[in-house]
Amino acid sequence: MSLSAIDWEAFWPPVLLSLRVALLASIAALFAGTAAARWMSRTRLRGKLLVETAFLLPLVLPPTVVGFVLLVGLGRRSWAGRLIEAVFSSPLVFTWWAAVIASVVVSFPLVYQTMKTGFASIDADLEQAARSAGASELQVLRYVALPLAYRSLLAAFVLGFARSLGEFGATLMIAGNIPGVTQTVPTAIYVAVDSGQTGMAWAWTAAIVAFSFVLLLCTGGIRPGSPSDRRSR
Repeated sequence: MSLSAIDWEAFWPPVLLSLRVALLASIAALFAGTAAARWMSRTRLRGKLLVETAFLLPLVLPPTVVGFVLLVGLGRRSWAGRLIEAVFSSPLVFTWWAAVIASVVVSFPLVYQTMKTGFASIDADLEQAARSAGASELQVLRYVALPLAYRSLLAAFVLGFARSLGEFGATLMIAGNIPGVTQTVPTAIYVAVDSGQTGMAWAWTAAIVAFSFVLLLCTGGIRPGSPSDRRSR
């Protein structure tokens, strides 16, 4: 691959958009996944298994199915889509915010599972001691649970970011592939290959492989919830 064959002006917009989408999506997924994992670890709700299965469903469904459901649920003909358009004076679909939502949905199961493991690794006696001292559930979460599960918190964020960075199918369905507007690195690679722009495809591939490698390397060093971590603390 020759660097002279790369149009650097066209190279950077999908990269920067992908990073922006992944950052916002991973933050949103972290909040949602942490809240859901905490709630599921505390609740004795009947049908808990069904709820948890629904949480994990995007992990096994084809991304195009997830994207189609989002498109129908948030499109201009849906009540949610009409409400969003009335509030913001613009439809949600085929905007980069739609790419954020798609990434949140597909990365949520990874964040949820990681935080669920982190909360399960906490000694219940420590939380109970905080409650006995008069701490509320929110204080227990903030001052006891989250500090003890910080490795899981970091791993959940990194995994959510990495998954969002590589999201393709759901994003293409609900956000489309508009250059400079909704075109992320995965969709840009698809178009470059389809149009015979091999040099650009390799450049974007190298970028996303490098980002993903570094992120996975970080998660390998975190090792959330391991017994040795708890003993070391």
